Amino acid sequence: MTTLEKLNFITSNKGKLAEVKAILGSVIDVGNQAVDVPEIQGTIEEIARAKCRHAAEVVGGPVLTEDTALEFHALKGLPGPYIKSFLEALGHEGLNRVLDSFDDRSAEAVCTFAFCYGPGSEPIVFQGRTEGVIVRPRGPPNFGWDPIFEYQGKTYAEMDKEEKNQISHRYKALVKLQRWLTEGKS
Repeated sequence: MTTLEKLNFITSNKGKLAEVKAILGSVIDVGNQAVDVPEIQGTIEEIARAKCRHAAEVVGGPVLTEDTALEFHALKGLPGPYIKSFLEALGHEGLNRVLDSFDDRSAEAVCTFAFCYGPGSEPIVFQGRTEGVIVRPRGPPNFGWDPIFEYQGKTYAEMDKEEKNQISHRYKALVKLQRWLTEGKS
């Protein structure tokens, strides 16, 4: 494995950037660049790899991309990687109403990071998953669907950053990435 001194995290989301820096900052310098990447349809992994390949072409070097999904078990995994569009269209209450006719309100938060050494390289995927339930919104509504995803009695929005950064789907994916960076394992 080539030694990396800096990861170029492709995001325009300041909240995601802060979480990545908080979790990986002791291992590697995390830089940031916003690149407009196409939103393709497909599985979580297909989407993550496509975004990473595109970003590597645009940047011309190593990149890290991230894609988040929220899978409702009652809906066989939907909205999945399309959660951002669903949230924008329906809001927190609308997402809850989608599940109101189901007994099963369980969900899985999924974070997929993809790393690519540069143009022409195949992306390497690191994925983390956290099981939870969808609840009526609680906590500050300032970070995506955090107010409706409950893990062990608290929504992500009700947790302070340090608490969330120890259990979240993003944390679990970043631990795998961190291990790969330091030990050469995924």
